Amino acid sequence: MSLLIKNASLPNGGAADIHIGDGIIKRICGPGQAPAPEGASAIDASGLCVMPSFADLHTHLRTPGQTHKETLQTGCAAAARGGYTAVNAMANTSPVCSSYARAQAVAEEANALGLCSVFQSVSLTDGFDGKTTGHLDAWEPGRGAAVRCVSEDGRGLADGAVFLEAIRKANAFGLLPLIHAEDGCFSKVDMAAAEDLETLRDLYLLERYGCTAHFCHVSTQTSAQAIINAKRRGVPITFEVTPHHLALNETVGFRVNPPMRPESDRRFLLEAAASGLVDAIATDHAPHTEADKLDGAPGLVGLETAFAVCHTVLCVDMGMPLDSLVNMMSRNPRRLLGLPEARVARGFPADLVLADLNERHTVNAANFASMGRNTPFGGMTFTGAVKATIKGGKIIYNGINREETSK
Repeated sequence: MSLLIKNASLPNGGAADIHIGDGIIKRICGPGQAPAPEGASAIDASGLCVMPSFADLHTHLRTPGQTHKETLQTGCAAAARGGYTAVNAMANTSPVCSSYARAQAVAEEANALGLCSVFQSVSLTDGFDGKTTGHLDAWEPGRGAAVRCVSEDGRGLADGAVFLEAIRKANAFGLLPLIHAEDGCFSKVDMAAAEDLETLRDLYLLERYGCTAHFCHVSTQTSAQAIINAKRRGVPITFEVTPHHLALNETVGFRVNPPMRPESDRRFLLEAAASGLVDAIATDHAPHTEADKLDGAPGLVGLETAFAVCHTVLCVDMGMPLDSLVNMMSRNPRRLLGLPEARVARGFPADLVLADLNERHTVNAANFASMGRNTPFGGMTFTGAVKATIKGGKIIYNGINREETSK
C-alpha cells in the first residue's frame, strides 16, 4: 500500500510531500517535486503539521468484564482519533489480568481491529491480592509481544517486601513496572500524603536495590521533586504526568484518582514538563458509565482530548517547543514500551499524526468515539486538533474533511 501526504508542514518549518510505502517513510521532498508512486492514494495536508504518532503508557480499555464502559473497538477508535497508534492497557479488569494467556487474548483481539497496537499489562500481584507474585515466576524473557508492563494500577502495594519482590521479578524478565503510588492507610485521610509517602518509600527501595520502574500519574510537587532528585542521582526511573493534572486544579471538583491538586502543584508540574524533566504524558483514560460516575467512580476519558489540552497549556500558553511535547507523547513512551523510534524521516515507520496547530475547538463529549462521556473538559476551548492518524502507512482516522484522491 502506497500513500502520498501532500503539502504537510514539518515540525522544523517548511512544507513537504511524504511518500509512504510498505509501512515505511520512503521519501520526503518539496511539495510537488516528485510524482506519487503508481497506484498511491493521496491526502491533502495543507496547513497541517506532521508529527510522529503518540503512544499512551496508561489506558483502561475495560476488557475483559467491563465492556458496558468501553469496548476494544470504541477504545481503539478513541485512541486513533487522539493521534495514538499504541496504547498500554491496565490490568484492573474483571477478572484481573494476571496471566500472559489472558493478556495475549486481549491484545490479539484488540490488534485484530487494525486501529492501534495494544499491549496488555499484567498485575504485579496475582489477582491484585497484594501478596502473591508467583504468577510472575513462570515468565520467560521475550515470551511475546503482548505484555510490556506490569502494574497494580488503581492501588499501591502496602507490603514493601512484596513490592520489592514483584519489581525485581519484573526487572529480571524485562518487564517495566508501572507504579501507582498510594499509601492506602492515608487514602481516606489525606490523598496528597498517601501519594507522597508511598512515592518516598518506593524510591528508597528502588535506589537501595538498583531496580527500574516507572511512576504513573504523578500529581504532587513533593512526589515529582523527589523523583526528579532520584533521577539526578542516577536511579533508573521515569515518570509520567497526565493532561488533566497539567490543566486543572482542585477547584474543578471532578473526581479522579489521584485527585486534582492545588494550583501550586499544577504549576510545578507544568514547569517540570516545560523544562524537560517529565518523561511522559499519559492519559489514564478511564471510561465510566454515567451511573458509575454518579456513584463516585474516579476517572475520566482522555485519549481524544490529550493533545489539544497539552498543546494549549504547554506550547501555546508557556511557549514550549512542539518537539518537546512530541518527546513526552511519542518518543519517550515508545522507548519505554520497547517500540521502534518514530521520526518524520526517511526509513522510519509511517506512524504519523497530522494536526492543525491553530484550530480552536470546544470539547463536546457527545462527539467522542469512546463510550465514556466522563470528562471535565466539556465546554472548554483548546488550541490544536488532531486531524488524521496514520499507522503503518494506513489512515486509521481521517477528520480532515477533504476528499481523499487516488492517483
